[in-house]
Amino acid sequence: MDNFSSQDDNKIAGIVSYFTIVGWLIAYFALYQNKKTGLASYQLRQTLLFHLISIVVSYAAGAVLFSAGVSFGLTILWVIRVALFIMWVLGLLGALQAERKPIPFIGEPAQSIFSGI
Repeated sequence: MDNFSSQDDNKIAGIVSYFTIVGWLIAYFALYQNKKTGLASYQLRQTLLFHLISIVVSYAAGAVLFSAGVSFGLTILWVIRVALFIMWVLGLLGALQAERKPIPFIGEPAQSIFSGI
């Protein structure tokens, strides 16, 4: 017997989507696709944009690391990763509380960019 409600399923989908792009894929295909709700859609949209930005920024910071010098590049990479971590924590807290809290700078644009999710 299934003891979880669809609210629990969508909360879990939102939480799982924060744990790497693989977690996002699991949340989308295993937890969300057949049980779509507004809360899960909201979390999936913003975590998709977050993961894509994280990947692009990490590669860009890596390029700076090699072109601008190790010390300067490592400093930039550290600052970027701390900022991304703080944004990730804020978003995850919203998912844990089953609330539509936007990730700073990413949450609102993600809702329009990925409106099909």
